[in-house]
Amino acid sequence: MVLEQFSFHCGVSGNSSKMSSSVFLILSLSIVSLLVPSISSHEFKVNGKVLVLDESNFEAAISSFDFIFVSFYAPWCGHCKRLNPELDKAAPMLSGLKDPIVIAKIDADKYHRIAKKYDIDGFPTLKIFMHGLPTDYYGPRKADKLVRYLKKFVAPDITVLESDSGITEFVDSAGTFFPIFIGFGVDESALSKVSVKFKKNAWFSIAKDFSEKTMTLFDFDKTPALVALHPSFNEQNIFYGPFEEKFVEEFVQQSLLPLILPISPDSLKLLKDDKRKIVLTIFEDETNYKSKGFIKLLRGAASANREFVFAYVGFNQWQDFAEAFEVDKKTPLPKMVVWDGNEIYFTVIGSEAIESEDQGSQISLFLESYREGKTIEKTFGPSFFGYIMSLLGMRTVYILVFLVAVIFLIATIGKEEPLVVGGRDRAELAASGAGEKEGHVSDDKED
Repeated sequence: MVLEQFSFHCGVSGNSSKMSSSVFLILSLSIVSLLVPSISSHEFKVNGKVLVLDESNFEAAISSFDFIFVSFYAPWCGHCKRLNPELDKAAPMLSGLKDPIVIAKIDADKYHRIAKKYDIDGFPTLKIFMHGLPTDYYGPRKADKLVRYLKKFVAPDITVLESDSGITEFVDSAGTFFPIFIGFGVDESALSKVSVKFKKNAWFSIAKDFSEKTMTLFDFDKTPALVALHPSFNEQNIFYGPFEEKFVEEFVQQSLLPLILPISPDSLKLLKDDKRKIVLTIFEDETNYKSKGFIKLLRGAASANREFVFAYVGFNQWQDFAEAFEVDKKTPLPKMVVWDGNEIYFTVIGSEAIESEDQGSQISLFLESYREGKTIEKTFGPSFFGYIMSLLGMRTVYILVFLVAVIFLIATIGKEEPLVVGGRDRAELAASGAGEKEGHVSDDKED
């Protein structure tokens, strides 16, 4: 119609306004036709390859897929270079899932706006975007284990198991990175809310049909029973009810961690969302036979005192961490403290060190005295600042140094009190390492 109108009027004098209008419409349509490809150019395909993103298409990518796993990297980062081939291996496996997960990466050292928006302060930083919402990823980085770990995010809230073989297959496919909850003879509605709340932290399933052989295998003698498994710690707990929401949630919350947790940069991350106090035992060496015997006693205490998290660390294994609790080579060990997960910990009067005789009774006395308030409250000293420096990425250190300098300047004119640096969230930075290129910040995050 427009073309016909233009043809009719193009040579007619006195109709210049109509002709101009027609020309304008044609030019407008032409411009729109040129723009449309650019508007729709951010069309992404699930093809088993790693998407390379930039500022122009990043937001479009995370909104195009229900699940997209993103590596925020820097070209000079050694850890990033080692991660890239693992992502290439994992991409086709994840894209083939019923609910595919796309792997992508973006140079966050170059695209500062994206890095700032998503609080990227180290490389590589890994996040999974679920329906556009980001969740930090702290799991393994080898391709096969990364695939197993990420499959958790697209699994059903509750998996229904119909047979003994189905139960075995479910446990095997779940892997060892998350605790596994199996409800034997438990109504699905009893787990519906808790499975949604803790989906990112655990596997949930309902076994509808199973044999006495399976009951023996999982060591429960009646139903309904909710079994919590920690495959990586070879540990399980059993809950027989009542199956009311608050009691089920309490059991699940307390079973997300094993009865006793070895402290490491990775395991510290598991403590981030747990609000319980930590009964921490410091050994000279956590691998020797005396320590292992003591750990067995701690496991028994942990089973009877679920209001605490029980953990341990060896001075030889992680000296910087141990020194934060006033432990050095001359300190009598083992030593027990109660830590709040931040900058405060408590020593128990009369239990500064655990003697070699009747250690079970000494553990009981320690917990009893703590509950009675026979404690000395302490905060981390200068040694812990060294610990922080050894763990944080250098960019964060520079910020802290700058803040300290500003605070000192303010303090000299008597206007502000010094800022206390602390928090359990330090655990998120526990794997930070040194950078590998001169002139760049040292933000590598260790595997």
